[in-house]
Amino acid sequence: MITTATRLNSVQEYYFSRKLKEVRQLMSEGKPIINMGIGSPDLAPHPSVIEAIQIALFDDKAHEYQSYQGLPELRQGFASFYKNQFKVDLDFNSEILPLMGSKEGIMHISLAFLNEGDEVLIPNPGYPTYASVTELVQAKAVYYDLKEEHNWQPNFEALEKTDLSKVKLMWVGYPHMPTGANATLELYQKLIDFGKKHHILIVNDNPYSFVLNENPLSIFQIKGAKEIALELNSLSKTFNMAGWRVGMVSGNATLLDAVLKVKSNMDSGMFYGIQKGAIAALKLGKDWFERQNEIYTKRRNLIFELAEKMKCTFDVNAVGMFVWAKLPIGIHSEAFIDDLLYEKHIFLTPGTIFGSKGEGYIRFSLCVKEENILEAIKRFEL
Repeated sequence: MITTATRLNSVQEYYFSRKLKEVRQLMSEGKPIINMGIGSPDLAPHPSVIEAIQIALFDDKAHEYQSYQGLPELRQGFASFYKNQFKVDLDFNSEILPLMGSKEGIMHISLAFLNEGDEVLIPNPGYPTYASVTELVQAKAVYYDLKEEHNWQPNFEALEKTDLSKVKLMWVGYPHMPTGANATLELYQKLIDFGKKHHILIVNDNPYSFVLNENPLSIFQIKGAKEIALELNSLSKTFNMAGWRVGMVSGNATLLDAVLKVKSNMDSGMFYGIQKGAIAALKLGKDWFERQNEIYTKRRNLIFELAEKMKCTFDVNAVGMFVWAKLPIGIHSEAFIDDLLYEKHIFLTPGTIFGSKGEGYIRFSLCVKEENILEAIKRFEL
């Protein structure tokens, strides 16, 4: 009998992988399911992006293996983007490493810096992949609580009272997923000071900066951040390219060289045409973001109306691609979600998949067409 690796004992199949099987089964039975659970952009990339990949298919080098570090012009594109959007200088030769989506970067970074038994600070609530990857590399997850009354920011007084002697890495991500809380330069300064004081690598996961956010920030806006931090970014949400799998990690050359040692043993480079499309996307200007946010604003206003029908409360100032809503006291997230799925045929995400502090909350995705949100609202009026 072939047995699986013991590392799998500590992780489960990703929630959406498992739950969407149930949703698809209901749809196959003819149930009119409205899926508001997934943050997968339903809008198309800009036409110039589509055109760039089409033209690239005929280039002489298009179908060869590509560099593990991506095309120089892609790295230059990321560097220009960070300069234009964040006023951050990155050396395209040594401080940018393109990735096949930022999610793979979570694994690469963990493999590059964590040994068995090392501890990792993980936000609760937070992106579930941080914890599962930590367990897969046989490090130990140490959760730090984020609370609504503190605007979903870390409690540094509580962290200082924690035994940090084995902590090697800290995951943060703002605009925060799932709550939509935004960062401040003051918060980033505290994180950098904390990392330096305790010799902890701070990794900021930053894919939602340009969705309904008038103040995009990078942790590298803080002086000295490159000494102790890495930042992940992605084209998935910003440019509607989720299925293309294009992201990047930035930081100082020494840290990125460690990540590259892992990455170069895991893939054989990103497809040339996708890189060309990404280069075109990174050149898009203010008009692109304004048009996207105009669409998302209309959708969010309708989601607010739907959430009110469910007697939920929410922060109208939150940013990003989701609405994080608090259920009435005493109602449990997963039970509410299941009742909603089977009674109203609406699928949302329970807050509990993001950690124990997500109990009592649900998450709506804005990747839903207006007519479908209106239909969901109508189902609460019958």
